[in-house]
Amino acid sequence: MVHLVRISHGQATLCSRYVKTNKSLIEDQLKSFIVPNVIGGMLEIGPFLARGALFLARVVSGHYDATKGIGVANTNLAFLGNRLYALCESDLPYEIKTRDDGDIITLGHDDFDGKLVMNMTAHPKIDPETKEAFSFRYWATHPYLAYFRFDANGNKQSDVPIFSMNTPYLTHDLAITKKHAIICDIQLGADPMNMIRGGRLVDVDPTKIPRIGVLPRYAEDESGMKWFEVPGFNIFHAVNAWDETDEDGNDVVVLVAPNIKSVEQFLEQTDQIHPSMEKVKVNVGTGVVSRETLSSDNLEFPVINPAYVAKRNKYVYAAFFEKRAIKSKIMTATWVVKLDIEEPEENAGPRDHTVGHRVYGNNCYGGEPFFIAREP
Repeated sequence: MVHLVRISHGQATLCSRYVKTNKSLIEDQLKSFIVPNVIGGMLEIGPFLARGALFLARVVSGHYDATKGIGVANTNLAFLGNRLYALCESDLPYEIKTRDDGDIITLGHDDFDGKLVMNMTAHPKIDPETKEAFSFRYWATHPYLAYFRFDANGNKQSDVPIFSMNTPYLTHDLAITKKHAIICDIQLGADPMNMIRGGRLVDVDPTKIPRIGVLPRYAEDESGMKWFEVPGFNIFHAVNAWDETDEDGNDVVVLVAPNIKSVEQFLEQTDQIHPSMEKVKVNVGTGVVSRETLSSDNLEFPVINPAYVAKRNKYVYAAFFEKRAIKSKIMTATWVVKLDIEEPEENAGPRDHTVGHRVYGNNCYGGEPFFIAREP
């Protein structure tokens, strides 16, 4: 659902509308949920396979046109060019528009003149200076990931297949700098072969060492991709990244992201995964990776002032999630936290980078925070 608050003449009007995806339109007509939910494949494989078989039969018989979309559009909003899209990584982007009276209209899914296949991440990164959008898609067949970008007018450019991703893993987000794109290869995978082996579609591989991939931002192929092993570094969302140079002239990429300390809990008890904010420096020339914990609090859904995407920023805002006494699959946000992530003075030693917080209050809970600049 998309929410819009329109403020005019001292009054606020709220409008909430479901994005009319192909999936929702067909299921509304049939009064039944017919498209299998990937989340269901994480836990109960039997019902998921049964629903998947029934859905496949509908597609083969012509009762469902999968080319018009099989997913939702409930994760993020982004401008690609001058058009606004509702996004989820399970489907193509859905273009929406707002009317002068404050209503929200779904215009339909967009494959960008046939150049976008199946899906894309819900978290494209928009360079505030060039207005380009940098994105990727992942899938369960090889190549498991493809990187691409949109120009300032919203025209999609060619895919860059990443063949060095040798198994399908859930790469949910990316980061960009002025020179590079950063893609993380984590331990949480989505491999259909797991189901053949009697396992879950989505599962954790405890033997895998997570990696950070650094690719030239305007790469035309993956020949410039460099992978760096970062044990125990599993992220869903990237805060920001920027370029630095060491004393020998080597490129250094700095990435800030919440690292999920207990990724094995993702499928069973989400409130226990404990993502803590980290700053990772990757020396592209020497291969040395260094890490700093910025906050050991349970922080996720980070945001910054979007004017600082791809360049060094000072402040990060994130949701603080409490751990619950009972087993829960829900992350409950009770605070918003502000971090100052600038480097400490020389020889100052480790410090807590938290500089402020806002508590919602008793029995009040929040979700993903958003940053709105005081001066547009």
